[in-house]
Amino acid sequence: MQLPATKLLFNYWNTLRGSRSAPERRNVDPTKIRTALSNTFILEADQEQDFSFRLAGSHLCSAYCRELKARPYLNLWHAKDRDAVATLIKAVTDDHAVALVNFEGTIATGGKISFETILMPLRHNGASNNRILGAMASEDEPYWFGAKPILEQRITGLRLIWPDDLALQGGFPDLGSPFAPEISHGDGGATTAVPATVHGISARRYAHLAVIDGGRN
Repeated sequence: MQLPATKLLFNYWNTLRGSRSAPERRNVDPTKIRTALSNTFILEADQEQDFSFRLAGSHLCSAYCRELKARPYLNLWHAKDRDAVATLIKAVTDDHAVALVNFEGTIATGGKISFETILMPLRHNGASNNRILGAMASEDEPYWFGAKPILEQRITGLRLIWPDDLALQGGFPDLGSPFAPEISHGDGGATTAVPATVHGISARRYAHLAVIDGGRN
């Protein structure tokens, strides 16, 4: 994790949750994350567990040159990456993992900008699978940022962090370390699921990430 906004929100979320797998939505105090509010968002699930923006900071809205509230989150992603992002979301909501994603956004004229984003579980009304707290930050802001919308975004790196497992190992990862290695998209898209077997169990592999349906257990 490299950018101040994602670091700040992760550290706040981790402190707020304490020994729990996820903090309560009502306990999130915007004044404690003031410097990251423009990068912060909250996703909410409908009855089909499709996630849309409930709240989105000004930095996110500027990147897409539109208000994001109520817009489906998966629609931001390239079609070849949506299955991978949906799988990450399921790991966040069902297994309380933290998802770290690097991606590259492209505008109509071909200009590109690199982002990092983080997705973290959030409890709401007793449930832990209907809200996600996140942040998205750009590594730089070209002159056209906020004037020309991101029209396509592709994953360049992804990683899952299991808070409980890492706590047992003596702490969370070094937040100064980079995201997982870059994923090449080549022909066919490297983030398309590929059948795999992990410890004798059927799984789906997205580049270096292997996903076993049904959670960690």
